[in-house]
Amino acid sequence: MEVKMSMIPGGKKGKASRNHVQLGQNVSFGDVLLEVETGKGVREITATVEGSISKIHFEEGDEVSSNQVLFTIDAAAEEGTSTVTSQATKMEQPTLDKNVDLLIIGAGPGGYVAAIYAAKKGIKVALVEKEELGGTCLNVGCIPTKSLVKSSEICHHIKESSLFGIHTGTDLQVDMKQVIRRKDEIKGKLISGIDYLMEKNNIEIIRGQAAFLSATQVSVKGQRHYQVTANDIIIATGSKITKVNIPGINLPIVMNSTDALASTELPKSITIIGGGVIGMEFAFIYRNFGVKVHVVEFMDRLLTMVDSDISEEIKHSAENAGIHIHTQSKVSKIQQADNGQAIVTYENKQGEHLLVSEKVLVAIGREPNLDGLDIEQAGIQRNERGKGIAVNEYMRTNVEHIYAIGDVTDIMQLAHVASHQGITAIDAIMGGSEGMHYAAIPNVIFTSPEIASVGILEDQCKREGMDFSVSKVSFSSNGKALTMNESEGFIKLIKDNVTQKIVGGSIIGPDASSLISSLTLAIANELTEQQITQTVFAHPTTGEVIHEAAFGLSIGALHQA
Repeated sequence: MEVKMSMIPGGKKGKASRNHVQLGQNVSFGDVLLEVETGKGVREITATVEGSISKIHFEEGDEVSSNQVLFTIDAAAEEGTSTVTSQATKMEQPTLDKNVDLLIIGAGPGGYVAAIYAAKKGIKVALVEKEELGGTCLNVGCIPTKSLVKSSEICHHIKESSLFGIHTGTDLQVDMKQVIRRKDEIKGKLISGIDYLMEKNNIEIIRGQAAFLSATQVSVKGQRHYQVTANDIIIATGSKITKVNIPGINLPIVMNSTDALASTELPKSITIIGGGVIGMEFAFIYRNFGVKVHVVEFMDRLLTMVDSDISEEIKHSAENAGIHIHTQSKVSKIQQADNGQAIVTYENKQGEHLLVSEKVLVAIGREPNLDGLDIEQAGIQRNERGKGIAVNEYMRTNVEHIYAIGDVTDIMQLAHVASHQGITAIDAIMGGSEGMHYAAIPNVIFTSPEIASVGILEDQCKREGMDFSVSKVSFSSNGKALTMNESEGFIKLIKDNVTQKIVGGSIIGPDASSLISSLTLAIANELTEQQITQTVFAHPTTGEVIHEAAFGLSIGALHQA
């Protein structure tokens, strides 16, 4: 584990003034390793894991810059003398009392955005985080996967470069070490940016594990032990990888998404268990890198959160790319052969089958993370499913002055939802919130082609017996898509025939992740198809399909027979 220098504003450098540790020294999470002098005072660099200092990358007096690696720590085993000693030391530390206006537990896209918004409103904020700033999204989710998606897309484009008249003339090689290094550099830059924003907005970061003592008091145990009393508390602890009870799940050839994002070895073949968002994004990442991919999905189709025709389209794209899809299939066990290969046994209506691959990726999903929080001590209730924390439209729990936002509520596992919920919670604390509305929440899946949706889906309209109209326009006649050699897919608009408003939209095709914002704006502002058709769209752009689809709800698309 590398410990890096946090963000220093303006590209300036700091001075490594005092090193607190030596090679081979055991350290605990939150221990101060180094003091760095910056233009704004002395900054403490702390341990992000428990373990032993295996390398020191500087000497006292050296200049250090943002995101520079300072220490390498070999993480400690879960059991051992050093761990026991460390825990005993922590228990002996005196408890420090702290009083704040607002305590936020968790520094992911919900927590840190809420902290900044609150600070700008004049609230004194303390933010608790036991790991890296940025949460799952920045560290092991959205951003890292998008970095790998981009690297794999570049690989795919190079393979197809001859179609554009470009001949590389050399054998293509994938350097996974550089792929992962680039991912880590992007992550490090963004973490440093958040760290700088915390400092600039005078938000105190408390490192450690939070646990409720009562409805107003929280214990935080890290390098120091705090007892924090707060007027208001926001829980933003995010989610964790769902554990699956499959025999062989703990074999060394089995990875989860976090493992895959850190792996510098590219397997020749992989079996992915789960055809949801995580599974399908990784399926295209690996396939674009040239890996043989099998996807095993329990449900009768891929990506059940989107319309069935979108699922069918992405299945078609996946199979054309060489990805092998096995739906309505249940994995019964994972084994490792004598030659090290993974053997996945799955069952479907045709019987029992075996898949042999170098690696297995388990991508079943995530669930609310309440580990160690002791929410019962505060009387906080869970939702009806018993997993996430129950909240109202203002993100308030059943306990006055305690709020919950993001994945921990189990409402929608989307970073942008968590951020908006955080703003909603702060507005509620300030007495001016209109509450959360989920009618126009965009959702993006970074497959090839991309998928995006917002509002009501067509399948949902059918189930609910709505009076609605659908317009569907293909990218195959879009000039910009053709120049990109990405003419697969379509856009679909849903109109409520009673209100005449656009209430839903889905896109599978080029630039879907960007185009969905236009549809979100249209739905959130209750636009009609006439208001869209009366808007001038730039040519040539993929956005013209929105204009075409709007015409499709009245006289018919202009460029589609």
